[in-house]
Amino acid sequence: MKEFLFVFRNDYKAMAANTSPEAMQGMMKKWMDWMGGIAAQNKLANPGNRLGSEGKVLRPNGVVTDGPYSEIKELIGGYIIVKAASFEEAAELAKGCPILEVEGNVEIRDIVPM
Repeated sequence: MKEFLFVFRNDYKAMAANTSPEAMQGMMKKWMDWMGGIAAQNKLANPGNRLGSEGKVLRPNGVVTDGPYSEIKELIGGYIIVKAASFEEAAELAKGCPILEVEGNVEIRDIVPM
């Protein structure tokens, strides 16, 4: 089995504007159910984390700027690492991701051991 990184992106402005506390609870349950299903198949290598909305970017010559940038539409919201035999199998696991219900997307990247 290989490991694949799922990077979750969404339009954070649209999410924040359209999310009640009740809707957030419902969405969290969907996330837990989806990740639990992957874990039940013994294919969840790392449960990942949700990322905050603030950050910094270190550039060459030690320049630090604020980020993520307000002018970008999509924001990386979090990640998990899964185990799968192929990109196709990883994509099948990703198809149930709740972020797809809110017009977000899942980037699937293979992890190459150093």
